[in-house]
Amino acid sequence: MSDAATNRFHQRLFEKDPSTRLPFAGDIESQRQNLMRMITTAVNGLNDLDRLVSVMKDLGQRHGGHGVQEMLYRSFVSALLRTLEQELGGEFTEDARNAWTEMYVLLAGVMRDGQDA
Repeated sequence: MSDAATNRFHQRLFEKDPSTRLPFAGDIESQRQNLMRMITTAVNGLNDLDRLVSVMKDLGQRHGGHGVQEMLYRSFVSALLRTLEQELGGEFTEDARNAWTEMYVLLAGVMRDGQDA
């Protein structure tokens, strides 16, 4: 994803749910970098799920400390899928959408577990 795509993602996220701005308060550039790192980690981690689960659980724990609420998870996936659809165009097939959704549901569940730990 390009810088423009991460900008569009955050714009969509904030439009869909203005309350999501609070956890992202501060330097939006570092938030864009964090988003890219998280997506890269998730995609690269698919071959080592034990490590990926550990990383995402830790991320969830950190998010819990920043006041991330359940609604952010739903707003995030909606904005992410819409951004991927726009960025990838015809390459973002129904199978790709389903795979991204399945991965997100799995990782969001792990993050919520980490938040509750």
